[in-house]
Amino acid sequence: MDELRYTLLADGPSDQALIPILTWLLRTHGVTLPIQPEWADLRRLSSPPGRKLRDRILTSIELYPCDLLFVHRDAERMSHNRRVAEIQGEIAKIPIATPAICVVPVRMTEAWLLFDEAALRRAAGNPNGTNPLRLPNMTRVEQIPDPKEVLYNILREASGLQGRRQRKLRVAQNAQRITEFIDDFSPLRALPAFRALETDLERLLRQQGWTTAH
Repeated sequence: MDELRYTLLADGPSDQALIPILTWLLRTHGVTLPIQPEWADLRRLSSPPGRKLRDRILTSIELYPCDLLFVHRDAERMSHNRRVAEIQGEIAKIPIATPAICVVPVRMTEAWLLFDEAALRRAAGNPNGTNPLRLPNMTRVEQIPDPKEVLYNILREASGLQGRRQRKLRVAQNAQRITEFIDDFSPLRALPAFRALETDLERLLRQQGWTTAH
């Protein structure tokens, strides 16, 4: 095995922000092989799969062959454990050999993007800004009803723009860039959902023997 290829099957394009987090986790837990991530972009297919998760998983593996599949779903209004059980139940019905890991932020991916002030300012295009951003306490971000709205408002504040120029800011695109500016995701360990992902991934890496180059 010369490299580790993984595919991220996510709810939507904004969840590509998870890729630097997943790569960091792999490196943190001893993967020294070159890592090749892919985002399974199924939107542009002439015949995209339906909404059923099993169909999306099969299509992702066919079009984006990989050694490891990350299946992302936001917990939204479900509990973390219930959403994970839902995903694992679908995976169990599919005859695939590719190992899969559930990625389930509570309540949504944006909750995992609210901890690094410098990265938020850079993503907003104003790295030298000094206005207070009022970031939420990391131990409570999973309790925020709509972390996407909170994140977008913080990016608007971080931009330093006012009025019409602020309203024209493309905050969804800015949000996707946040994790590109972060080198250390260890603050996310304050979140139970992230710790669950890390534990599952660490266990799989040991089972597969991917923690040393062969």
